[in-house]
Amino acid sequence: MAVGKEIVTWYEGRWHRGNAPIINAADHAAWLGSAIFDGARQFEGVRPDIDLHAARTIRSATAMGMVPPVDAETVQGLLEEGCAMFPAGAALYLRPMMWARDSTPGIIDLEPESTGFAICIEALEMPEPGDFSLTVSPYSRPRPDMALTEAKAASLYANNGRIMAEARARGFSNALSRDPDGNVAETASTNVFMLRDGVVLTPVPNGTFLNGITRQRVIALLRADGIEVVETTLRVEDFHEASEIFVTGNIAKVMPVARFEDRSLDAPRIAARARELYWDFAHSR
Repeated sequence: MAVGKEIVTWYEGRWHRGNAPIINAADHAAWLGSAIFDGARQFEGVRPDIDLHAARTIRSATAMGMVPPVDAETVQGLLEEGCAMFPAGAALYLRPMMWARDSTPGIIDLEPESTGFAICIEALEMPEPGDFSLTVSPYSRPRPDMALTEAKAASLYANNGRIMAEARARGFSNALSRDPDGNVAETASTNVFMLRDGVVLTPVPNGTFLNGITRQRVIALLRADGIEVVETTLRVEDFHEASEIFVTGNIAKVMPVARFEDRSLDAPRIAARARELYWDFAHSR
């Protein structure tokens, strides 16, 4: 990401200060995109679901066809070790990564045993709720038969990036993206929820978007709090009928949407409750 000034990188058995180089010019990942990553967070001295993020790193690498050189417990341990290099209260973005170095003799496919591994930890403040806005993207998300959607694959993010760039060029923070059938999938970088008639609705995972760890956690927390959450097929038209919209993801965890297209939304009562529940969970209150 390299958006923060304070960065530490774990690579080849030791920690390096700064944005250390890790990929060579001829590595498979450099020209054929065989890289995966995950993202976890430290904020206010806590690292919620860090074990799940470490485990997903291994699953993503395996789905890409790589043989991970470390296990999930090692990934988690190194993440916690790296966090200790910062002040206890620092807001951090934790990014374990794996990529293929070598190709098979056929060139295009990767050599599974050539997997590289690194961790990058950056200082990154938690965004505060405010004027977050959503539009609708003209670009769609791929189906599982079109792309490696079961992994948090770096190659998927070129499409996410153009969704975000197009939305920001029109003055919005982010954009809803649709699957090839026209159903809402997620935004360029977050899962999405809406409130209608007192019920929280969110797109049902259908393989076209990542079923996020924060998404799953928020659903469980809301249901335990007595709030009805329904995973279902949603269209853009449904979001035009929403009284609230909020998004979940690793950067901000829970973020209410203040404006959808040209419409200002109600005060985020459920989003605020979801955010409160998540913070209580993170601090084990």
